[in-house]
Amino acid sequence: MRRIGTWVALGGLLLSAACGGGSAATPTTATKPLAVGFVAEPANLDFTATEGAAIPQALLVNVYEGLVKLDQDGKIQPLLAEKWEVSPDNKTYTFTLRKGVTFTNGAPFTADDVVFSIDRVKSDWKLKIKSQMDVVDKVEKKDDSTAVVTLKQPSNGWLYSMATRLGAMFSRTGVADLANKPVGTGPYQLGSWKRGDSIQLTANEKYWGTKPQVPQITLKYFKDATAMNNALLTGGIDIISAVQAPESLAQFADTNRFQVVEGTTNGEVVLSMNNSRPPFNDKKVRQAVRHAIDHRALLDTAWAGRGQLIGSMVPPTDPWYEDRTGDYPYDVAKAKELLGGKTHNVKMRIPNLPYAVAAAQVVKSQLAQVGITAEIDPLEFPARWLDVVFKQGDYDLSIINHVEPRDMGIFADKSYYFRYDNPEFGKLLASADSGTEQEQAADLKAAAKLLSEDAAADWLFLFPNLIVAKKDITGGLPKNGISEAFDFTALTKR
Repeated sequence: MRRIGTWVALGGLLLSAACGGGSAATPTTATKPLAVGFVAEPANLDFTATEGAAIPQALLVNVYEGLVKLDQDGKIQPLLAEKWEVSPDNKTYTFTLRKGVTFTNGAPFTADDVVFSIDRVKSDWKLKIKSQMDVVDKVEKKDDSTAVVTLKQPSNGWLYSMATRLGAMFSRTGVADLANKPVGTGPYQLGSWKRGDSIQLTANEKYWGTKPQVPQITLKYFKDATAMNNALLTGGIDIISAVQAPESLAQFADTNRFQVVEGTTNGEVVLSMNNSRPPFNDKKVRQAVRHAIDHRALLDTAWAGRGQLIGSMVPPTDPWYEDRTGDYPYDVAKAKELLGGKTHNVKMRIPNLPYAVAAAQVVKSQLAQVGITAEIDPLEFPARWLDVVFKQGDYDLSIINHVEPRDMGIFADKSYYFRYDNPEFGKLLASADSGTEQEQAADLKAAAKLLSEDAAADWLFLFPNLIVAKKDITGGLPKNGISEAFDFTALTKR
């Protein structure tokens, strides 16, 4: 079954890639190195075999590039492809590649690498999202600078998927140790990795396009929000990539020292329910949970009111967004009625990340009012949560920020950790992917409505894009988090 758009990356807030790249190379400026604070350090550096947001957050666009990328508005822009043409039947894409591009291992980038990279998704990738390439019939080299991709049927989502990690271009001689030695065409390359502490990226002096103004970026990882905030206050880092304690923003109120960027993201904070086992294999119990949650109170309590209530797996930046927050209004009496007087004890296994821990406390309190007793079990993220919840599906409730763009299609896979199974939903996605633009929007609105009616999950809120930086960071801080990547290439410092 073809899935629309992109699928899920878990754990951290992803920030958008700014449009750019493609002009003649210029010397790197003498700007001093920058340090950026993050949470959820990657377990390794291979995003073809490892779930989670942390790896593409660090490497996509910065180290690895695709034929296309997303700009701040979520629109597809050229990157390693100068341009592309689509056949009248919308099945054949002809990409004209940039010339003079090399990988950091010295190998030239040609159409052979395009064939290798797209074919490799099907053959070697370990992630469920690889199924997005099932729509590809064949990919061929016309000449060194031209690659032709032929789809089995028209797809509205395929090119968009190519702007995610799925479209990353790999060197045919650079995939021997992706977990430790990434080889890409990007403006940065891996400098060093101190496990448990930081990843250092250094400017690629042979980069084909405009070289980044910051020659060295250190991604500094913190296990708690207080430590990251203190690092910015004391000069240990220059930027907090995603504020983990919104109530702490008052510390950065001095506009002579700091700046705050606030926007939106694709990140739906989902209260996941295991649809395959009691009590949540009962639709009425799932519906009761949705009525039992006071979402506005949760957002105000857990995340200082920052963010947006959406009620579905579709953010407002998507053309098919509809406000579904009214589908299940807060109604304790209705929740108890749906439960039929029964009580339940459930295990809520969550990642040990600030937003999940804060939201879980509110969810636990609100569910208790209707007779559902939830035991909170924080799991180390990413390793333990990905193993126990994501891979094994051993949980009743969980809370996670699903950050990839256009990821509603994850619910079409009944083996996915939601264990949601409704063939009608998959049919709507398939119809949306092959239909006209109007049919796509209509089908995806219907799919979101069906998910909501089935109470396949509960959508707590849309995660905000909250960045705090020193005042001397003069450019490159994205207002909205649209892409999987945090694009460092546009950062500038006074």
